[in-house]
Amino acid sequence: MTEAPVLLRAENLGKHYALPRRSLLQPAPRLQALQGVSFSLQRGRSLGVVGESGSGKSTLARLVMALEPPSTGQVWLDGQDIHALPPVALRALRTRFQMVFQDPFGSLDPRRRIAQTVGEPLSLLPLTRAQSAAERARQVAEALESVGLNAGDAQKYPHEFSGGQRQRIALARALITRPALIVADEPVSALDVSVQAQVLNLMQDLQDQLALSYLFISHDLSVVDLVCDDVIVLHEGRVVEAGPTDEVFRQPQHPYTRKLLQAVPGSSPTPPLAAAPGNTS
Repeated sequence: MTEAPVLLRAENLGKHYALPRRSLLQPAPRLQALQGVSFSLQRGRSLGVVGESGSGKSTLARLVMALEPPSTGQVWLDGQDIHALPPVALRALRTRFQMVFQDPFGSLDPRRRIAQTVGEPLSLLPLTRAQSAAERARQVAEALESVGLNAGDAQKYPHEFSGGQRQRIALARALITRPALIVADEPVSALDVSVQAQVLNLMQDLQDQLALSYLFISHDLSVVDLVCDDVIVLHEGRVVEAGPTDEVFRQPQHPYTRKLLQAVPGSSPTPPLAAAPGNTS
């Protein structure tokens, strides 16, 4: 069977941050958040990124989303080096990759109706695709319905929804430009266990329907085991292990990976991870 083409590729990514000077006569110390990170993600597949807090997961997400420039290395989306693009070209390319954040309430403006929030990414599209208020409303309604909400919810405010519903709204906002890639940074960690399963099942259904690719960042190995085809393990900003999720989690080669797996509640030294709690599919 022919492999799917590569959608996202990172090569030798590094990121350091300057820390406050301890003395005027000394150079500012540096924090190395990422070093030498490389990976690729095929169209229609999911790549998990796991590691403890401080391992560099969220820094990697910001670099992939071009929210920050890398100190070294490149990120290619659809064959384009996103950090080398001029601002106008990068803005146009952003219709191809969107992000879902950890906190569904914090990522929604409480003063704006859902129609405004979900429809905001349409400003990235050419006018011919979103040129009238009626067309914009239609696309917002379609996006909300695709994540299991009602078109009438567009006139409500974020506080009128539960946590799971707010994360569905965040998904609708990410989907409205029909992207090829969604970067999901801990998308279910702020949700109750039963709601987590609903959102994860929705994300998998949307992936099947729309041929989406996910870069799925999580500290929860059971969630990654359920939704990701492949995984990379980050430790102190470096990739220490990578491969198909089933192989990495069942036959870990690196001591740090084994340590993460042993920390899963109820695990054996090399645990066969269960599906995400509450999942009934």
